[in-house]
Amino acid sequence: MTEDRRLVVRIDAEKCQGHARCHALAPELFELDEFGSARVRGSGHVSSALEDQAWIARANCPELAIEIVEEAPVAG
Repeated sequence: MTEDRRLVVRIDAEKCQGHARCHALAPELFELDEFGSARVRGSGHVSSALEDQAWIARANCPELAIEIVEEAPVAG
């Protein structure tokens, strides 16, 4: 990934079935709601230190509910 872009994780709540693999693999990025379904922790922006965990969590989601997008930073 280039330095001028960053990763953002998202979860499709309709696909998530609460397997919680994402939370087990990347608790810094995902949390569970009161029903055990995953949701993104914070804004969903992935620090460079957590990029590998984000991709691993995505690869291990049996419902393919995790999306990772590359976002250009906001000019400021």
